[in-house]
Amino acid sequence: MKLHDLKPNQGSKKKRKRVGRGRGSGYGKTAGRGMNGQNARSGGGVPLWHQGGDTPFYRRMPKKPGFNNFNRVEFQEVNLEFLSQFRKDSQVTPEKLRDVELIKTLSRPVVILGRGELKKPLKVKAHRFSRKAVEKIEKAGGTVEVIES
Repeated sequence: MKLHDLKPNQGSKKKRKRVGRGRGSGYGKTAGRGMNGQNARSGGGVPLWHQGGDTPFYRRMPKKPGFNNFNRVEFQEVNLEFLSQFRKDSQVTPEKLRDVELIKTLSRPVVILGRGELKKPLKVKAHRFSRKAVEKIEKAGGTVEVIES
């Protein structure tokens, strides 16, 4: 192989397309841009969000960001530190929690969270428990029961 035999790989060097240089080139007159409409002009075209005269989607939306999830389940939270007011071996239910005003209503589910310490065994019934709460209730000798709603 000699220096004069060297040439670039096939297809690696491509001539640029010279448009708008007469009919003989095949890219004369409209230069491959079709009939002269808005998209044929330099800087022409419509933005992605254009909807052809309709009020744009982003203007039909309310200004408030986000949305309200109507399927959201809003729990009433009760921490372990508040359960210490119940007697030893007593049963803690949502009804009893409402009686001592730890929750406001029975229509929303109750979740027991693990903040605080529990020194006496209790039988706790609620719709949901945190992992720490279950550990601490069982460590104190109590039991946990999940209420299906």
